[in-house]
Amino acid sequence: MKKKPAIAIVGTFDSKGEEHLFLKDCIEQRGIPTLTVNVGTKKPSAFAADIDLYPKVKRSLKGNSGDRDKAIETAITHAQKVLRDRYEKGEIAGMISAGGGTGTHLGTSIMRVLPLGVPKVMVSTVASRNMAKTVGTKDITMMHSVVDLLGVNSISGMILEKAAGAVCGMVKSRWKAKAHKKRIALTFFGFITKGAEEIKKSLEAMDYEVVAFHANGTGGMAMEELAREGYFDGILDFAIHELADELMGGYCRGIGPERLEPPLGRVVPRLVVPGGMDCAVLEFTRDTVPNEHKNRKLFFYDFRSAIRLNKKETATLAAQVAEKLRIDPARVKVLVPKQGFSEADHVNGPLFDPPTNNFFVRELKKELNPMLEIVEADYHINDAAFARLAAEMMDAMVQGI
Repeated sequence: MKKKPAIAIVGTFDSKGEEHLFLKDCIEQRGIPTLTVNVGTKKPSAFAADIDLYPKVKRSLKGNSGDRDKAIETAITHAQKVLRDRYEKGEIAGMISAGGGTGTHLGTSIMRVLPLGVPKVMVSTVASRNMAKTVGTKDITMMHSVVDLLGVNSISGMILEKAAGAVCGMVKSRWKAKAHKKRIALTFFGFITKGAEEIKKSLEAMDYEVVAFHANGTGGMAMEELAREGYFDGILDFAIHELADELMGGYCRGIGPERLEPPLGRVVPRLVVPGGMDCAVLEFTRDTVPNEHKNRKLFFYDFRSAIRLNKKETATLAAQVAEKLRIDPARVKVLVPKQGFSEADHVNGPLFDPPTNNFFVRELKKELNPMLEIVEADYHINDAAFARLAAEMMDAMVQGI
């Protein structure tokens, strides 16, 4: 009889053995088997773990056990291999860990090898801090421990028990998507929401499933990662605004070198629209405009404001986009809305500047491979007619027309 998949309990059992043993008991009381994996780097597990990686880590370091950073990265590497192998054999249903700063780094780094949809719960003493780099593009659930993790008491026990309940509930979830349709990834952000909604409606009418990503830095990178994993039949990159914010240190910065690059080893057509390439979004209000931006065209949004990009910045962005799109020109097309790239970039809008938009397109054409098609449409990016055109072009690209 095939064994039931287990929830992996992974942590530094040399220092947090009591807490992880408590998690094991809480999970097993709910009828789900566990697999305990010690990634502690100071000494063997405080209890009989199913897998104790300490001896292997010690051997790998060959006497350099005093190098804490190397020990931690070695433990991560060994644990990632264990988790990946066990998952591929159908033996892992989810993962949970608990710890402080180092434990959180260890736990979340190891969780990254498990694919989207596999439950990942991290109970952390530092969860209330900025977790952008810790969570990254993964579906990791962070749970703040509130109190420090030094044994199990009436408060830490309550938190750990509920975390165990959370991961068990996730593992037992039964929802499944309806009949599989071809999937289109759609990037957008607040300034082009109306257009994105119309594109979604048009593509769904063509029987596609539309998966939207907030182009906020992490969102664009998550889309690229899932594209590499084979989730999408097409990419409608409606917002490449992240490049502008990356250049200007804006709110939606944080992209990596993979943004806008074709997914390696996969054939995924991409339609690129310069959504949001008129501006960078920075964190200031009408009352706190930095001196260096007071002479620019400005759009006050909420706690953030948009600055109109100048020609030098626009030329830099056009060169960056062209460099990425030159990699696989046969699978890329560009669609340009001639009447404006965002909500604020329209007739009578605060960022309206057709000459700079036209300059962006000219610079892009100058740098791109001539075989890459650029379509210029006499619409605004949020026009319903532009959305229908984008959806039709995406459909044609997916169908191979």
